[in-house]
Amino acid sequence: MRPLAQKSGGVVSDQGGEFNFDPEDFERIRKLIHDRAGINLHAGKQAMVYSRISRRLRERGEQSFNKYLKWLEAARGVEADAEWQEFVNCLTTNLTSFFREDHHFRLLATELSKRRGRPTRIWCNAASTGEEPYSLAITVAETLGTNADVNILCSDIDTKVLSKAAAGIYAADTRGLSTDHMHRYFLKGTGSNHGLIRAQANVRKFVEFKQVNLMDAQWSLGNFFDFVFCRNVMIYFNQKTQREVLEKTHRAMAAGGLLFAGHSENFAESRDLFRMRGKTVYERIG
Repeated sequence: MRPLAQKSGGVVSDQGGEFNFDPEDFERIRKLIHDRAGINLHAGKQAMVYSRISRRLRERGEQSFNKYLKWLEAARGVEADAEWQEFVNCLTTNLTSFFREDHHFRLLATELSKRRGRPTRIWCNAASTGEEPYSLAITVAETLGTNADVNILCSDIDTKVLSKAAAGIYAADTRGLSTDHMHRYFLKGTGSNHGLIRAQANVRKFVEFKQVNLMDAQWSLGNFFDFVFCRNVMIYFNQKTQREVLEKTHRAMAAGGLLFAGHSENFAESRDLFRMRGKTVYERIG
C-alpha cells in the first residue's frame, strides 16, 4: 500500500488520491465488523482497514467507501450475504504455523494417551489455513495411531482460508514441520507441483472443515468436545464478547474438557467456567 497522508478535516487518502477515507468511514467499519464477527478494531488500525477494504472496492469497481458501506448496510439477499463474507474475510487476521506453541501439543498427546480406545472430539475454532488442524491430526496419529476414533472439527469465519485448509497444500519449506513429519504425513509434489506438499490421507481422515461464526447465538456442532483449541482468537474481542464466547464454549465441551488458549490470552475473569490446568490451558468446571 502506498503511504497514507492526512488531509484537512481528518480525511485520509493514499497519495494517489484514489479513495477518500474519513473518520466516519472508519467508525462505520469498526461497528460493522464488531456486530458481524465480534472483532474489536482499535483506533490505530486505520491504515490496515484502508489497505484491505480499498482492495475490495477496486475488485467491485466501487467509487467510494461511503457508497460501498451504504450499500452493504442496506443490501439483502444472496448477493449481500456473499459480500458480507468478503468484507469479513478482508478484516480477519490469519497468522499461523505448524506446531505453534508446541507445549500445547505435548500436553494434548499426554491427555490423548489417557483416552486410548475411547471416541474423542477436538474443536479447532480458528483453523485459518490449516496448519493448526494438521498439527492436531499428526499429534493424534503419533499418539494413538492412524485408526484412532478421533474427530477434529476445524472451523473459521473466513471462507477463503478454510478452502486452503481443506486442500491441505503447503510449500515444502513451510515452517514448523520436521523432516520426519513431512515424510510420514505429506506427499511431495512433482512436475508443476514441485516445491509443494499435501497432507496425506492418514491425517486428512481425522479432520473436517466447517465455517463457524463465533458470534452466532447458537452453534450447531454435534456432540460435546473433549478438547478445544481457541488460540489467539479472544485478543480480537472486547471483554463482553469474550465472556459470551467462553460461556458458549463451556456449553459445547464435555465435563473436564480442556481449553487451549493463545500465549497472550488470560481467562482469569471466567473462573466460574474454567480453572487453570497449565500454561494457557484451562479445564472446564462442572
